[in-house]
Amino acid sequence: MIWKPSDDEVLLACHASVLTATLKRLSMFVMRAQCKLSDASSEVALIGVSGQRAHRATESLPAWGLRADASDTWIRLPDVAGIARAWQVMTAAAPQLADPLAFATWQRLEVDSGIVTIEAATVDQFVPQMLNFELIGAVNFQKGCYPGQEVVARSQYRGTTKRRTFLFTADAPIAAGQEAFHSADPTQPAGLVASAAPAPSDGEASLTHHALIEVKLSVFDGGSLHLGSPDGALLTPCPMPYEVLSAELA
Repeated sequence: MIWKPSDDEVLLACHASVLTATLKRLSMFVMRAQCKLSDASSEVALIGVSGQRAHRATESLPAWGLRADASDTWIRLPDVAGIARAWQVMTAAAPQLADPLAFATWQRLEVDSGIVTIEAATVDQFVPQMLNFELIGAVNFQKGCYPGQEVVARSQYRGTTKRRTFLFTADAPIAAGQEAFHSADPTQPAGLVASAAPAPSDGEASLTHHALIEVKLSVFDGGSLHLGSPDGALLTPCPMPYEVLSAELA
């Protein structure tokens, strides 16, 4: 069955591992507001689709735009290396006939988008600027008060951010929450894996694993970055889909 949005509800998509904790946390701030928070995962399903099918279904939409009509509901996601991506929104009970990508391939596209999804292993580890959220329009500094506002505002207006998130690859499996160590100072972690994707098992010649890793900017002054320990797998930086360091040089 096709799911349709209503005027009196808002859906929040998050990693399944933090759903329960997020629901509990947000419920603390429902005071006199006339609203009710609930887990909708048994009612609504997001089906990941990419390539030509995603492009045809959402070509008139901007990134994060929603189209709901008599036949379908779609949300356009940011393209990755020219590949269109979208969520098809359906009722959870509907047959999933959208030919979703293999999960590992979808994870790779998610990581390569440069947008971190917080999960249980990374809860409370970052402020938004460390994940580049203000660079992609995910933070609004004109909004009112909220928990943690002081830390976020201070990072924005008092000096440059000393840590940022970048895309890296390695020839070993990477997991969210793993630490990264730099050769110039192997005694302490220089970064933390925020999101990771395994190598696709589709016969590709290159079996590299991709990850978005929050690191000290000083790691780019020279030396090498390693996964898990000072002598762990070498982490190789890759281009990001948006400018990052320019924000620190402005």
